[in-house]
Amino acid sequence: MTGGAGFIGSHLCEELLARGDEVVALDNFSTGRLENLKAAMARGSFELVEGDVLDPDLVASLVAQVDRVVHLAAAVGVALVIERPLYTLEVNLLGTHHVLDACARSGKPVLIASTSEVYGHQVADRFNEETPSLLGPVSQMRWVYAVSKLADEYLARAYAAERGLQVICARFFNTTGPRQSGRYGMVVPRFVRAAMRGEPLTVFGDGSQVRCFCHVSDAVRAVAELLQSPDHFGQSFNIGSDEPTTILDLAHKVLEITGSPSPIEFVPLEQAYGVGIVDIEYRVPDISKLVAATGWRPTRTLADIISDIVARYSAEG
Repeated sequence: MTGGAGFIGSHLCEELLARGDEVVALDNFSTGRLENLKAAMARGSFELVEGDVLDPDLVASLVAQVDRVVHLAAAVGVALVIERPLYTLEVNLLGTHHVLDACARSGKPVLIASTSEVYGHQVADRFNEETPSLLGPVSQMRWVYAVSKLADEYLARAYAAERGLQVICARFFNTTGPRQSGRYGMVVPRFVRAAMRGEPLTVFGDGSQVRCFCHVSDAVRAVAELLQSPDHFGQSFNIGSDEPTTILDLAHKVLEITGSPSPIEFVPLEQAYGVGIVDIEYRVPDISKLVAATGWRPTRTLADIISDIVARYSAEG
């Protein structure tokens, strides 16, 4: 697994280990944390390798040792993409190319992490896997991440068509929960941390943006289920909750659960990121394809997510 020390990666390591799998995790610790792997490292069936997906020889050597691959390593977060667009493209494009090439050469099946961002600012009631992408102009760096992940999916399908690679593309919709950092703009941990400190909860724009937040434990369970059957290869799947909420309602829910007196402050997007940026007003996934294929459904509510993040921060002190 690449990105094994990251937010989703570390939870997936634990999920797979609990299912009886042996796990080899690769991470360069640019955003991942060794602390995230504390539980996994206590298991004898877990191995951690410090390294980078931009090193094709290392990637190839590790892929040759395993039965299947999950590729999670990526540059993520709107703030990071705006700050480091070149880095984002290098990691998301070259890193994925190295992983796919190594898997094709070794004949190993692979699941690659994609994102709801590939739908762009398309307008739809619910986004299904065949909803067309609608991205903005190249003058807006906001779309660098979406373009890189969309290119990853095309690259995966090209390897499948020309090299016979068995590959699944998993499109995550706002996965959140314990261990996620608010450093690069992830809204739920950012709100929870501010509320627990009695600081203002900063809402970008007017807070009317609609999102669906999926607990990371549910998301990694979906990934594990997709890996169980060869019938899922060659396809893309949405992974997320289909229960919508506005960002403003999220802020109020965080204040309710934490009992915090923190105020809510509204900040224009341009002020938040220092550049002109287009936000996505509405994004709700259609998860019927994943449900039909695996029987999976999310089980944790938004209140569960917030409470689990509060518990995590409280334990950290």
